[in-house]
Amino acid sequence: MILDFCDLDETDYSLPPNSKALWCRINNLIETEIASDIPPEIKEEKQKRSWQFSFGQVFASILGIALVSSLLTIVGIQNYSAGDVSANTAPSLFDRAMSKVGLVETPQQARENRIREQQAAIEYWNKRVEAKRANWDNYLREAFDRNLNEINQVVFEYDRILQENPQDDLSNEMLDSALNEKMALLREFSEL
Repeated sequence: MILDFCDLDETDYSLPPNSKALWCRINNLIETEIASDIPPEIKEEKQKRSWQFSFGQVFASILGIALVSSLLTIVGIQNYSAGDVSANTAPSLFDRAMSKVGLVETPQQARENRIREQQAAIEYWNKRVEAKRANWDNYLREAFDRNLNEINQVVFEYDRILQENPQDDLSNEMLDSALNEKMALLREFSEL
């Protein structure tokens, strides 16, 4: 019945043309008309302009690539060799060069900065201890003074050693440990 109805109807039920294909054909026609209107001199100029660099630009780009790759290689080697710090405690050539330029702290500068920070913390805890010291009994004061004097002697000894030989890493670690012990002692007694 449906087929008979469609055959009897005189209207055309054909599918509409593909709109994408229609626009593609229109676009192709427009482009061919525009391309024929462009003078040949402009077409040649467009072809000549693509990827033309001066000698200076080529040299600068090669130099930049070489510099970046060299720096990345140096940083990669430094990171790889920094994995085993215990085997190589001496500063590397890269670290020494960077510290000469002033871009990286020297080990002595890093140690001095760390000691300054520790001394500031010790001063803070020392003020807190002095505020609480009046409430202590004589036995507690004597124990505190005895422990503090022992630690101060160790700090003085390792500081003297480092003044004579700033490269002594063991003395540097011992001084750092003694200052940390002094901070811990002051912190404990400041809470009493």
